[in-house]
Amino acid sequence: MAQQNSFDIYSEIDHAEVVNAVNQAMKEVQTRIDFKDSKSNIEIEGQAALVLTSEDEYKLRSLTDILQTKLIKRNVPLKGLTYEKIEAAAGSTVRQRITLQQGIPQEKAKEIVRFIKDGKFKVQASIQGDLVRVSGKDRDTLQDVIGKLRAQDFGVDVQFGNYRSN
Repeated sequence: MAQQNSFDIYSEIDHAEVVNAVNQAMKEVQTRIDFKDSKSNIEIEGQAALVLTSEDEYKLRSLTDILQTKLIKRNVPLKGLTYEKIEAAAGSTVRQRITLQQGIPQEKAKEIVRFIKDGKFKVQASIQGDLVRVSGKDRDTLQDVIGKLRAQDFGVDVQFGNYRSN
């Protein structure tokens, strides 16, 4: 029986790191002079979203910059964030919702599989829910596929894991 090796391509954001980054960002907002007496806040909505609230768009953009800086320091990929449009909220404030991506969307998974098949690698790629599994006989070919995928930009943050040798 031939040996079969495989790995998974997935996209996941560590929720604990997001919580830590939000807490750090709120501490910085409370100490900064330009946010003194402002109604700026970052709320976590479950596992999938953040809601930023501030007095005006300028302060909201500053709040977003602070949050992004803290996320980068905690190795949270910014490609995994989807920013919705800024909307007016109660009490003459503005609000923006940020959705956290969990898993690879179906159309991006199809694009990744198409890229692997167009590369003429001797591997099989299959979509399994919100991840893509790549399997082949040669480990070096799998490593080459990982290198080519890292060099390509699919518009989503991709990670590689669950490397198996059977």
